[in-house]
Amino acid sequence: MYFWPDMATGTKIYFASDFHLGAGGYEGSRAREDRLVRWLDMIKADAAEVFLMGDVFDFWFEYKTVVPRGYLRFLGKLAELADSGIKLYLFKGNHDMWMFDYFEQELKATIISDELEIERNGKKFYLHHGDGLGPGDATYKLLKKFFRSRFCQWLFARLHPNLGVGIANYWSQHSRIAGLADKERMFYEQEWLQVFSRELLTQKYFDYLIFGHRHLPLDIQLDDKSRYINLGEWVNYNSYAVFDGEELRLEYFEKIKKF
Repeated sequence: MYFWPDMATGTKIYFASDFHLGAGGYEGSRAREDRLVRWLDMIKADAAEVFLMGDVFDFWFEYKTVVPRGYLRFLGKLAELADSGIKLYLFKGNHDMWMFDYFEQELKATIISDELEIERNGKKFYLHHGDGLGPGDATYKLLKKFFRSRFCQWLFARLHPNLGVGIANYWSQHSRIAGLADKERMFYEQEWLQVFSRELLTQKYFDYLIFGHRHLPLDIQLDDKSRYINLGEWVNYNSYAVFDGEELRLEYFEKIKKF
C-alpha cells in the first residue's frame, strides 16, 4: 500500500484557471506548459493548497485504460507537489468536464464537479469554474446537461480514441481562448459572473467569489466586504490569485499583458 506524505509546510492558497493545455498547436501549448511548470516551481515552497479551477486542458476524456497524450511535464510537477503534501483540487470546466478518477488515484486530488464553498482563516470562499452561471451561455447550459449525462459519456467512450479526441479537438478550436474579444470588456458592469455573484450574496455571505471561464482577470468590489475575482487565463495573462491567510490578491506570472 502506498502512504501519501503530509509534509507541506506552506501556508498560502493558490487559485488558477483556464490553462487550455493543448490549444494553439503543439508549440504554443508546450510554451504554456513550460510557464506553468515554472509557476508551480515558484509556489511549491509556500503553498498549502492549490485550486485549479477548470479548463486546465482544452480537452480531456478518460477512457477506462487511456488518457490523453502529452502534458508530461505539467502532470509530473503536479505529482511532485502532491508527493510533498500540497493538497490539489481540480475543477471540471466546460473543456475538461470528463474527468473521472485518474487524478484522484495518481495525485490524490479532489475533483470538483460544480461549486465548492470553503472557509479558510475566517474567510468564506465561493468557488466555481463559472460555466453555466449568470444571465448568458443559454445554449451551453442546455449542452452541459447532455455532456454531463452518463449516456453521453458512455456513448463517447465507445469511439476509438483517435476519432473521439480528433472530434473533440476540432470542437475546442471554437473556444474564445483563441482571441479575447474587446467587446467583452465593454460589458464590464454586466459581466455575467459579476451579476451572478451579486445575486448569490443576497442569499448567503462570502468574502471572495472566485471563478474562471470568462478569461478576463478581474477583481471587483461588490460591496463593503465581498469581492468578485475572475482568474483570467494563461494564453494572454498568466494570471492567478493567492490567499496569504489575511488577504487575497490577483497577480501575474511572467506578465504578458494586464487588463
